[in-house]
Amino acid sequence: MPPALAIFLSILAALVLLNTWATRRVLRSAEFGNRKALMVMGIWILPFLGAFMARYQFAPPVDSAPAPDSLPGHDGEQPPAPEVLRIAGLPPFELLDHLSAPADLPRMDWQALGAWAGQAESPATATEAIEQGRRAWLLHLRDTIGPHMHLHEGQDVLILSPLEPSVVQAMAGYVGKTRQRIARVLDGVARFQPGEKSVLLVLESEELYYHYVGQFYPDGGEFAFSGGMFIHDGCPHFVVVQADLSAIEPVIAHELTHSALSYLRLPTWLDEGLAVNTEHRIAGAGRPAQSAQAMHQRHQAFWNAERMQEFWSGDSFQRTDEGNQLSYDLARIAVAQLASDWPAFSRFATSARRSDAGAEAASSALGIDLGAYVGTLVQSSEDWTPRPHTWSTQRAQQAAHLHF
Repeated sequence: MPPALAIFLSILAALVLLNTWATRRVLRSAEFGNRKALMVMGIWILPFLGAFMARYQFAPPVDSAPAPDSLPGHDGEQPPAPEVLRIAGLPPFELLDHLSAPADLPRMDWQALGAWAGQAESPATATEAIEQGRRAWLLHLRDTIGPHMHLHEGQDVLILSPLEPSVVQAMAGYVGKTRQRIARVLDGVARFQPGEKSVLLVLESEELYYHYVGQFYPDGGEFAFSGGMFIHDGCPHFVVVQADLSAIEPVIAHELTHSALSYLRLPTWLDEGLAVNTEHRIAGAGRPAQSAQAMHQRHQAFWNAERMQEFWSGDSFQRTDEGNQLSYDLARIAVAQLASDWPAFSRFATSARRSDAGAEAASSALGIDLGAYVGTLVQSSEDWTPRPHTWSTQRAQQAAHLHF
């Protein structure tokens, strides 16, 4: 073999080994989202530079990193679901007496748990009692769904999922970082309760996802398709489908925003508008399927005085036709415009009431007629004033604790 060819083959072999090592390092890291794929591409397109970046930009492989904050158990196994909660200074809480299964899935009597925790002598003990109840509920839900489900507990989050440890650890890290970013983006409006962990369910299929969320819908109600949902029904938590993990970051950002706003009980349009805009700020907006002009024309063709009452009440966000997409888009546009003066918008958002869709708060904090203002965005001359007496009570209550 000619010396030059031998040298070339040696360099090539060394390069392949280097790239293989760098690729394994990236794949075994705790990174999340599309960053892994982009880095692997870079390693093979720009071999030496890509390997250098993999060496210094990625954390050590998961098996050499500190173990995640998993729940304690026996011989590495997770603990069994408890039947009784015990906290010093409180009477025992009999869990089995306060669990029901309306959809063959355990559902806690959160009012009873809150009353029990309310007997605590200090807020810290009450918070601990609530967290213990939520953890116990998740363990019972884990046992009901199947042995492939595991409960992971991080500093800011409880995650029930069938995911691999490295993936769920990265997801927990993303949740923690996103909570911090939401608090900065929505300064003075968003709030995560001190000591309260976010609760995330990752369900393995759309069938299980819709079966789970169906227990929060009125009988016979239609589903608005979604890849994630925030449910404020005793225990604020959000649910996503495992099949949607390629797009999990925007879903988490969106649903965490709902969680951070849940203490305000906002009108649905305001809640969703803030969630969409915050999601875009944190996770990116993506390329729109239609131009702004085309969407504007669709808004003009769809909205009228009657349908706007659905928008104000929150009903239109649960439509199963194009009204669902147009509701989110109109909410996004309205919030983006109103939030241009953040101090004034912050006063509006923290005083807006669901009972009138925020009309009174818009007048006092922003000095505008809310119906007329949103009408100008679509160039409508109709009277779009919120009229609460025309709203369906049942649908309004449903919108109050379901956010997509």
